[in-house]
Amino acid sequence: MSLYGMMRTGVSGMAAQANRLSTVADNIANASTTGYKRARTEFSSLVVPSQQGSYNSGGVNTTVLNSITQQGQLQYTTSVSDLAVSGDGFFVVQNPNGQTFLTRAGAFVPNAEGELVNAAGFKLMAYSYENGDPAATANGTAGLEVVKITDDELTADPSTTGLFKANLPVGADVLPALTNTAGAQYTAKSSLVVYDNVGQEVLVDVYFTKTGPNTWDMQIYDQSLATPGTTFPYAGGALATQSLTFDPLNGDITNAPPEIAFAVPGGQTFTMDLAGLTELGTEYTVLDAKANGNPPSAIDQVLIDGDGTVYAQFKSGAIKPLYKVPLANVASPDRLSVLPGNVFSTNPDSGDIQMGFAESGEFGSIVSGALESANVDIAEELTTMIESQRTYTANSKSFQTGSELMDVLINLKR
Repeated sequence: MSLYGMMRTGVSGMAAQANRLSTVADNIANASTTGYKRARTEFSSLVVPSQQGSYNSGGVNTTVLNSITQQGQLQYTTSVSDLAVSGDGFFVVQNPNGQTFLTRAGAFVPNAEGELVNAAGFKLMAYSYENGDPAATANGTAGLEVVKITDDELTADPSTTGLFKANLPVGADVLPALTNTAGAQYTAKSSLVVYDNVGQEVLVDVYFTKTGPNTWDMQIYDQSLATPGTTFPYAGGALATQSLTFDPLNGDITNAPPEIAFAVPGGQTFTMDLAGLTELGTEYTVLDAKANGNPPSAIDQVLIDGDGTVYAQFKSGAIKPLYKVPLANVASPDRLSVLPGNVFSTNPDSGDIQMGFAESGEFGSIVSGALESANVDIAEELTTMIESQRTYTANSKSFQTGSELMDVLINLKR
């Protein structure tokens, strides 16, 4: 073993411990950083070929890895837009240049344009409900857009879908089919509020008439066209008519599909789900009646569900889905490239990105009103610091000993 080799080995050891101390310093500095993943230094030996009877010292190589898959503790907040992932998955965010990255830092707040931005300036990405229920792009980020929520304008949505769940009395008297004439007879009646294209309320009257054993007639009318002071006749006739049949063994509706559709005056085609209708031995009872849409109203608050659906709750009380926040993952998360701003990017070692929705497959859930704290244990970091300090000192002694022996060798000729 040469004295120069001994000194180089000591330098290699000191450099390795310096790298380790750097990761410790970074971890301690970011112990309060939301979503931060601790760095750690791994060592591997560097062996130099030796000849028989002599040994050449090598050194040590270092590789810095991040404990990305280790989850930090969830800390709950009072902000709905603070988001955390409980389980596997990353939020997809975008920088001002339009590049997409992955992150676990979910401290999002609206900027001046209503876009949800985290502390590092990255914007949250999601799929919009504007064109119907979104579907995740399995192998990429295509179709994602920045989540933008503004409450400085009124929004009105027409009614398009709803449901009517009720029990029709099996023992009701059989009547002639309902006709749009004065004094028309019917078995039961309810009213339902729907909305036209500009958010105006439209009241529709729903009539049920028993026309035979396990057979009913259902008709829907525009209440504004009823005869003043009474109901029938309605100007313009029925908006929709549907014959209903029920199974005599269990009272369930047998229509396929169990629904009725009609055009809302000044609005859209409204499809009412009737799967909840029954014919049982009790009185007429409405169990549930709903219609989507809302009158002109501003957003009162935003709600975010565990599956990532972002809802707008209007001051009228109506709730509308706006976005669905997906989660992303890779085959080897600990091999992701760590970038400034507490974000990650894929590389050949991490594998390609895979997209999906929270609470599906292997993805975790999204927790609104919570943040993931850094997965740093201060006690462990301080212990590592002391250990590295001692090892650094030991390596410096190896270098110092080699230097002193080199002095002895040089001074032999004197």
